[in-house]
Amino acid sequence: MFDRAFWEEIWMALSRRKLRSFLTMFGVGWGIFMLVVMLGMGNGLSNAVLGGFEGFATNSCFVWTMPTTKPYAGFQRGRRFRFDNEDIGLIRDNVRGISVCSPQLQLGGWQGGNNVSYGNKIGAFSIYGSEPEVIQVESIRLPQGRFLNTMDLKDERKVAVIGQKVVDQLFDKVDPMGKYIKINGVYFQVIGISQKKSSAEMGDNPDAKIYVPFTTFQKAFNSLNEVHWFSIIAEPGEDVARIEKDIKALMARKHKVDPTDENAFGSWNMQDMYGKMSGLFLAISGLSWSVGLLTLIAGAIGIGNIMLVNIKERTKEIGIRRSIGATPRDITKQIVAEALSLTFIAGYFGLLAGVGVLEGTRAVAGDGDFFKNPGVDIKVALVAFAVLIVSGLLAGLLPARRALAIKAVDALRAE
Repeated sequence: MFDRAFWEEIWMALSRRKLRSFLTMFGVGWGIFMLVVMLGMGNGLSNAVLGGFEGFATNSCFVWTMPTTKPYAGFQRGRRFRFDNEDIGLIRDNVRGISVCSPQLQLGGWQGGNNVSYGNKIGAFSIYGSEPEVIQVESIRLPQGRFLNTMDLKDERKVAVIGQKVVDQLFDKVDPMGKYIKINGVYFQVIGISQKKSSAEMGDNPDAKIYVPFTTFQKAFNSLNEVHWFSIIAEPGEDVARIEKDIKALMARKHKVDPTDENAFGSWNMQDMYGKMSGLFLAISGLSWSVGLLTLIAGAIGIGNIMLVNIKERTKEIGIRRSIGATPRDITKQIVAEALSLTFIAGYFGLLAGVGVLEGTRAVAGDGDFFKNPGVDIKVALVAFAVLIVSGLLAGLLPARRALAIKAVDALRAE
């Protein structure tokens, strides 16, 4: 049951030295405040950066050709070469562990803008020749219409999936579905509208892209037997780095490139990048826990020291209590309760202040590309609070043992 006299006695003991009690609680509160804020800010960065991978196949890579830097098989260094249609089947048949091998073409080269018109409106956008599987690689969704399919490739249909930015610039309030847009003098019918899933952009803006069938692109834009790069997705459990290496080795043999010429092929390993970013934020989380917990422990040590000082000041009081029948359990209960009270009050307000700072940051910063939804899970807050309470318990038990070691007669004689 609630013993009012007992808690009034604790309050009198703590309020006897108000400044000392406040400074002690401030150290503990600062510890849990720092832990919550650091974890929350770290989560905000993690949510923004790792959220940028949303929709992308993180077990993927991209491989393209570069000018050679070494002479080989009678060819001089600096030779330019390109993948071709035969390479598609070679990679699919000879490199194990591939789930998707999607050849890609881009009009005008990397980040090239091309004039696209509808009626009297015109805009510059990126044109891609793609196969249907590319939607498994890139971070796009289809709010309207459909994506490219195998029949579009087989029949070499002049159809296009356009990004939301294309819709906004060319069609205004007109429904683009079924309409024809003109790309470099060639008409394509709009069959779908694509939008990016996340705020991050890897390469061209997904909302400013136009996808047309790979086979149609080759014929319409004079790119017969050309492949600009490959988008690769690995099967679950497969090492993307190994697949990337195998593709380069295979293509080096096919195109007579020195196998030691590491600069003859360019590549981007999404799995490697995602792993590095995940590891970075795991390290940030570990650092936050380390700093926060060490600060909490330092605060608990401060409480233990203050309790030792209190016991020294109250030696005579302890002697009187023991002489009139107080048991060791009563003395221990009193001291531990005082330590826990300091810890609980400080932890509560520290936790409250930390959550308040995170909520204020969320309101001011909003959801940006580099910072999004800062906060901590309730389980994390409870674990931190539990560590704090255990520290407070230990901070009370150790001084309590010191108090019990004092003989009642010696305590009564103390000044």
